Amino acid sequence: MADPGFPGEFPYTRGIQPTMYRGRLWTMRQYAGFGTAAESNARYRYLLAQGVNGLSVAFDLPTQMGYDSDHALAQGEVGRVGVAIDSIDDMAVLFDGIPLDRVSTSMTINATAAILLSLYIAVARRQGRPIAALAGTIQNDILKEYVARGTYIYPPRASLRLVTDVFAFCERELPQWNTISISGYHIREAGSTAVQEIAFTFAHGIAYVEAAIAAGLDVNALGQRLSFFFNAHNNFLEEIAKFRAARRLWARIMRDRFGATSARAQQLRFHTQTAGSTLTAQQPDTNIVRVAVQAMAAVLGGTQSLHCNGRDEALGLPTEDAARLALRTQQIIAAETGVANTVDPVGGSVVIERMTDDIEAGAEAILARIDGAGGTLAAIEAGLIQREIQDSAYRAQQAIDSGAAIVVGVNKYEDEGDAAGPELFAIDPELERQQAARVSAVRASRDGAMHRAALDAIVAAARGTDNLVPRIVAAVEARATVGEISDALRGVFGEFRDSRVA
Repeated sequence: MADPGFPGEFPYTRGIQPTMYRGRLWTMRQYAGFGTAAESNARYRYLLAQGVNGLSVAFDLPTQMGYDSDHALAQGEVGRVGVAIDSIDDMAVLFDGIPLDRVSTSMTINATAAILLSLYIAVARRQGRPIAALAGTIQNDILKEYVARGTYIYPPRASLRLVTDVFAFCERELPQWNTISISGYHIREAGSTAVQEIAFTFAHGIAYVEAAIAAGLDVNALGQRLSFFFNAHNNFLEEIAKFRAARRLWARIMRDRFGATSARAQQLRFHTQTAGSTLTAQQPDTNIVRVAVQAMAAVLGGTQSLHCNGRDEALGLPTEDAARLALRTQQIIAAETGVANTVDPVGGSVVIERMTDDIEAGAEAILARIDGAGGTLAAIEAGLIQREIQDSAYRAQQAIDSGAAIVVGVNKYEDEGDAAGPELFAIDPELERQQAARVSAVRASRDGAMHRAALDAIVAAARGTDNLVPRIVAAVEARATVGEISDALRGVFGEFRDSRVA
């Protein structure tokens, strides 16, 4: 059993701060976004009033895929799984009355990350806020889209260009901004094991660091702006050990593989979300218990930021009541359980330390296999990572179907009869028509010459090597839309088609 060391000391098994939550609690976020910008703005203000200290923005699928709300492929999806953002007009409404230099904002966006970050910057300028004071995170993790989720636009290598352009721009202009949130969450949601979640997430992290170094960025500066996003699943002890193993393994990767000497560049900082894939439509109140257990594992594992899912999210978007209860879950853990009063309360437990060692060793073995296959991009292009996730998902579903893995209310302890479910949150279909009209009005009222020149500058930069982010900022300030900017880049980079999909 490896020596776990001390909190705040390399390799940070026991936490990245010597005092952990005794000095500062984790950031309590609630992931939210739906319908139009005005509706989501009202939810954000509500959550801030309830005690949330960090916003977390969900975008709808058209925004994620680079289509405006009036595009044919957007029909039926506008505002459904997140907020619809087409232009700077929408982004200004989304954050109306919210001073952007005094909140921390996390944006879950990937293929269009550079565009949404540019919109955020442009709105901050409209508010008169110094952009150097902006704090938050943009997910910007495109590689996991190819293996676990599917909201990619461009081929992998062109997508990496956009990621590194964001890195370089933020290093100069947004010193407090986390330029990427490398996501294991979606890998776990797709069916991976805990060990695979860590290994594949770090394989992507390694690829991003390699690309950044190749682009001339300093690993010690870059490493301080990397953040991660993990899943808190059902196996309580395994999840605690997973977070500890991840911290230790990443510290060694940054020091030994990349030569990072800055302690902060070696530290794994991560956000956690409870596992959406574990929520059940049957007996949805049981999800309250699942979420509480998963959240406690994240806290005992030393997360820096946490989101708790609503009990009704297996059925639809969370209601205000469900979102408030999810936030109260975090607040009860922080204020009433006492776990935040002790630094690393599970440190030294024989079972926890042994599981930490085993998870680290398992993840290292997978990383060695990926290196042997030619690295992360080669493994993605060959389908190696995708196949391993799919195999694990199949085995997990077989265990549920056979009853070997118990899911309360689904394959055991079912309720007889049809109990009334909770009241669900509904999106008004009329909102899609309103949003489509809104983006049409933007096109009709802007300066056409300025808008065209801004898009031409993006095309020229994409064909060359200039950083794209300043051009995208100029384009959104000229009121170019998300879809128009995405199309300009499609014209240069092309679109990715997975030839392995049958």
